[in-house]
Amino acid sequence: MLATAIAGAGIGLRTPHVQQILADDSLEIPWLEVLVDNWLVEGGLNQHLLNRISERFPLVFHSVGLSLGGANTLDVDYLNKIKSLKQACGGHWYSEHASFSGNDDFKVADLLPLPYTAEAVMHISNRIKQTQDIMGERILLENVSTYMSCRHNELSEGEFIAAIAEEADCYLLLDINNAFVTSVNLEQQLQSFLDAVPAKRVKQIHLAGFHQKGDYLLDAHNHPVDPQVWIAYQRYIQLNGNIPTMIEWDSEIPSLNRLLQERQIAADMMQLNAKAGVDRCA
Repeated sequence: MLATAIAGAGIGLRTPHVQQILADDSLEIPWLEVLVDNWLVEGGLNQHLLNRISERFPLVFHSVGLSLGGANTLDVDYLNKIKSLKQACGGHWYSEHASFSGNDDFKVADLLPLPYTAEAVMHISNRIKQTQDIMGERILLENVSTYMSCRHNELSEGEFIAAIAEEADCYLLLDINNAFVTSVNLEQQLQSFLDAVPAKRVKQIHLAGFHQKGDYLLDAHNHPVDPQVWIAYQRYIQLNGNIPTMIEWDSEIPSLNRLLQERQIAADMMQLNAKAGVDRCA
């Protein structure tokens, strides 16, 4: 188990790449993000493989199944399983989404946005505090892609995320692709969202590719990062310094070499940023 700090550009650990990652001693990947929902079976081959990977690469943990903003009782058993796996593999932090996925009567696979209201800020903040008490540390909260706006909104999305971070005293995972998708779908200014999010709390960045569906963008994670998202990312780190950045690719998963090429673009931008003297400690 490594204790190395998380820095630089990483990738998401995906099942088709596991054996190649373990077999290739020459691979130089600063860190990997583990989608824990795929690794929660105790013992067996999964645990063995993840233990071996954790011996070579620093890991961070990410999940999609908590429904942090939901109205149902928080799933303590699920969190305890994540905590146990994270401790076993030396994971550096754990992140989830500012969203919900149903209630006690129904459940969906999607990450549904919350209404941007003061009531919702308090609701999800209280659940984040409960989560942080269980995990014994501050978690990272990620912004999600949206396709329509709620008529009950009282705040902008950026103000909503900032209010939650302040109330819950949590860190943030800034997904610039999600923010771009939302800005196009809702005809909003991406920069207004980025300006509203407190950069001092951003501990990780996600970059991914979307799918052009004609009159809207689908956050499909099945393409390379869009050039416009790269431009927004480069501008963001120029303003705020280098922040650990991860490439997400979840559908139509490419070869590991192709994924690493995408990672290298982020790494090159961070290197240029460091040379310009705007690096920051994560």
